[in-house]
Amino acid sequence: MSWLYLIADFSCKEETIAAILHAGIDYIQLREKHISSAEYLKRARKLREMTAGTQTKLIINDRVDIALLSEADGVHLGQSDIPVKDARDCLGPGKIIGATAKTVEQARQAVEEGADYLGSGAWFPTETKQDAVPISEEMYRAILQKAPIPNVAVGGINAANGRKPLLCGASGLAISAGILKAQNPVEEVKKVRRLLEEFARA
Repeated sequence: MSWLYLIADFSCKEETIAAILHAGIDYIQLREKHISSAEYLKRARKLREMTAGTQTKLIINDRVDIALLSEADGVHLGQSDIPVKDARDCLGPGKIIGATAKTVEQARQAVEEGADYLGSGAWFPTETKQDAVPISEEMYRAILQKAPIPNVAVGGINAANGRKPLLCGASGLAISAGILKAQNPVEEVKKVRRLLEEFARA
């Protein structure tokens, strides 16, 4: 199965997020960079309410404490966040831990420390993270070869260009602006799902 992994914040309307969730998202990562911890927790709890009773897993970006307090399904950690092994000690075996890996060594370390999946990119220029360093196909394939856990491609991805990382072997697509800033976000979700289903059948 290929994952549709949405990276979102509450800069868009709550109704838009609700409609996107209803359209079919496997994972939603709440990524808030410029708000207080109190507001981050408030938004995480709201998103937990919105995902309750759905198949969508809620992942919190960076913050293990917010993930715990909001009862999220897991956390995604970057290279400057706390180590995966420490997050696992805090969260226990039942929670999902994702890790950013841009090199083979980072991928190996994340796997050894108990990560459940990796996110690797940036595949294309992205508004969400303007300082993101591009990843080559060669590096991505090397990461996939050395890290035997799911890997979600990230960085400037949308329905039009998502075929490229999937052809390299990506387990799914992590998308932010490609859905949230589309003219019709729900229709964009449907387009990505069709693409993922095509590769899942292959």
